[in-house]
Amino acid sequence: MDQRPLIEFRGIGKRYGTGEAAFTALHGIDLSINEGEFVAIMGPSGSGKSTAMNIIGALDRPSWGEYLFDGVHVENLTNDERALLRRRYLGFVFQGFNLLPRTTALENVELPLLYRGLKRSERQKLALAALDRVGLVEWAHHTPAELSGGQQQRVAIARAIVIKPKLLLADEPTGSLDSARSVEIMKLLSDLNESEGITVALVTHEPEMATYAKRHIIFRDGRLVRDDRDLPGRVGKESQGGES
Repeated sequence: MDQRPLIEFRGIGKRYGTGEAAFTALHGIDLSINEGEFVAIMGPSGSGKSTAMNIIGALDRPSWGEYLFDGVHVENLTNDERALLRRRYLGFVFQGFNLLPRTTALENVELPLLYRGLKRSERQKLALAALDRVGLVEWAHHTPAELSGGQQQRVAIARAIVIKPKLLLADEPTGSLDSARSVEIMKLLSDLNESEGITVALVTHEPEMATYAKRHIIFRDGRLVRDDRDLPGRVGKESQGGES
């Protein structure tokens, strides 16, 4: 596996508010995530894990420190440049599926490609390929209301991977699903990581879901307190449970 860093935090800090109301969400975080890794970012509520994820996803700016994505200093980018970074290189999957309710699965997956100015035929070809990758090509012309929760999340994953991102950010992707559908989604993320080399950063509070990752990064009180590498994972080991 290529060990080139895709994400680098160098002394990243984040403070909200000013004066007595100021709150420091991150305290000088140093972190490196290599291309091709599957990382679970964990910690209790208020630990700083979501703030770190928002900075990684160029959805928020650090108050100090350096953030490099594939060697580019993201903290120095303009808002337009950050938006371009998100559109070209980052795929997002959230707990809420964030699908447009009145459009089909195919049209939802096509959305990120509209920004690239592709012809409709090319957009549909790529979107159908992404739906096929998540096992939903036969549901392409159904709206979200006609899909189960697990199917909706797979559509959301297809939308995230249709641009062939360098990084897939999954923020509590199984939080709205039952156990069986959660396993489906985690197996899919694991397969995308293993077979296509997509770097996956998963934010979760569920130890059972985190066991699919090969590395656990633990936040507490705005600090990175633990970094467990080279975990065995549990892909294909459905009989095992608990935290690695």
